[in-house]
Amino acid sequence: MELLVFGHAGAKVLAFPTRDGRFYEYENLGIVHALSDKIDSGHIQLYCVDSIVSDTVYCPWRHPADRIQRHIQYEEYVLNEVMPLMANKNPHPCTIVLGCSLGAYHATNIAFRHPHLFQKLCAFSGRYDLTMGVDHFQNLFDNYYDENIYHNTPTHFLPQLDCHWRLQHLRKMDIVFAIGREDPFLENNRYLSHLLWSKGIWHAMHEWSGRAHRASAWRQMVPLYV
Repeated sequence: MELLVFGHAGAKVLAFPTRDGRFYEYENLGIVHALSDKIDSGHIQLYCVDSIVSDTVYCPWRHPADRIQRHIQYEEYVLNEVMPLMANKNPHPCTIVLGCSLGAYHATNIAFRHPHLFQKLCAFSGRYDLTMGVDHFQNLFDNYYDENIYHNTPTHFLPQLDCHWRLQHLRKMDIVFAIGREDPFLENNRYLSHLLWSKGIWHAMHEWSGRAHRASAWRQMVPLYV
């Protein structure tokens, strides 16, 4: 697994790529450049991780139960290898998790599952239920469902979440979502927002005019919200 690190100091930012993205995607899309002032001034240090979605949720030949298990292995890689590397390189107490498109799902899922590890979440143009199909986006588990999928679907596990410790950490987190009003997962974002408010979890939901599921919008979002 490869990754890129930008910056020398500041809050650590764990950045997940989009569906087809690699660890160099945010550099290619100009998102790193959009954050250059904050990176160069030492306000943030960006860690861009790689993706294995062609081996997990976008792996049609693999049984859905194996897809989600492979996703869990990817999360374990991030938790047990990437985050210790980040902590070793940078002692700053703040860790931010960032993602666009499918990366927004990864960022939100890991932050909600392990809220004690993150102080801020920035998720742009995401969908937070991979079992739903909208427009040309299909159900990524072919209508299969099990406990692992439940525990990795934020809009499924949040309604039943009653762990005081986990809720307290979520309520301390700075949470920011952004979505275009013409984006296919607008209603899914609104539903997630409703679930968070019902749990007393403060957050910001920014709805951009038009369609924001594109790099040009993300380049505008990151300096505003990260």
